Amino acid sequence: MIYVISRLKHLSPVLVTGAATIAAPAFAQGSVTLYGIVDNSVVYQTSQSNLAKTQAGRSNVKTASGVWAGTRFGLKGAEDLGDGTKAVFQLESGFDSTNGGQQFTNAMFGRQAWVGLTNPTYGTATVGRQYTSYFTMLSPYSPTNWLTGYFGAHPGDLDNMDTIYRANNSVVYTSPKLYGFTVSGSYSFAGVPGSVYQGSTWSAAIQYANGPIGAAVAFERMNNAANGGGIYSASSTTINSTAATDGSGQPGVSAVTAGYQRAQAQNRFAAAGDYQFNGAWDISVTYSNVQYIPGINSLFTDEAVFNTVGSVLHWKATPAWDFGAGYSYTWASRANGIKNSASYHQFNLSQYYTLSKRTGLYALEAFQRANGTTLAVPSGTTKNSQIAASASIGDGFQGSPSATRSMFAAGVGIIHRF
Repeated sequence: MIYVISRLKHLSPVLVTGAATIAAPAFAQGSVTLYGIVDNSVVYQTSQSNLAKTQAGRSNVKTASGVWAGTRFGLKGAEDLGDGTKAVFQLESGFDSTNGGQQFTNAMFGRQAWVGLTNPTYGTATVGRQYTSYFTMLSPYSPTNWLTGYFGAHPGDLDNMDTIYRANNSVVYTSPKLYGFTVSGSYSFAGVPGSVYQGSTWSAAIQYANGPIGAAVAFERMNNAANGGGIYSASSTTINSTAATDGSGQPGVSAVTAGYQRAQAQNRFAAAGDYQFNGAWDISVTYSNVQYIPGINSLFTDEAVFNTVGSVLHWKATPAWDFGAGYSYTWASRANGIKNSASYHQFNLSQYYTLSKRTGLYALEAFQRANGTTLAVPSGTTKNSQIAASASIGDGFQGSPSATRSMFAAGVGIIHRF
């Protein structure tokens, strides 16, 4: 709008007035907002290896982008269609602000890209690449709100309480809030010829929020488009790279779950809630059950189950200072010949200092201890072997886990929102 007016000022007053009269109704009916986040930090970890454990563990100091919140820019808008109905859209691109690189290969708006309709009486329906109903309804109570996903997601974000899982070709419906309750459902079409099931993702969730109390219960299923399991197909809807043919586009692969990445399907059930004691103190509690279901090509034979319980205490000490502390415990089932199943204890601390409404400084610390045995990264067509479980804090160290059972990490950074 500023550009249009600057060009019109060189014209006659009559033409300017006429042009403004014609343009005004169009601008009055809708709005478009440019927004974004730039988040950079310095991170230290005591031991860094890789998923295959072919590298010796060494300490590392590195820069990282999007630690407190994912670095991004986006456009979102709404157009009033009358009678309370609006057309809405959101296009969001992620990038690495330490080097300028794109977050997703061949996907400019890989974080979100959707369009839909919303009405306060009938709810909201959207179509495109977006989060599942499972994540959206649970997210207000996620440990990542004050511990971050990078450091504070449950190990490897195996239960999808951070933003790393997004589904293509999704239709999502969310109801209006009624007596504190909101329900939501989503279905993602893989477009595999002859099957509406292979590669699809679906979820359902219900949320209650009223006064100081909030809670949600949710379920989701992610199907591998590769028939019978195997290397995760780029045709699967929950994918971060449709060009990857080696399974690398699959989200959520970490030292915790790498041995099960060729599953036919993944099920997730979770319940979460929080309580606001007063303006300074609140607490959240989460539970999740994650199932990796094998197919004939998965290289493991028994369903693998991971249970996680966790809690976060948040204290707003002053208008400028926020502090968080959290703990989670994850334990795997005894399956696939494993007698001493893997378990993970994770401890987190966070400190955030508000410089302004848009800018803040933060510090994060985390420690994780892994115990027991898990399955190794798949290799060829050989059945997965057993290895000692290794530590992998949050979801920021998925490709760089510890070489040992223990890991400490810390980071300091700055975030600016626009």
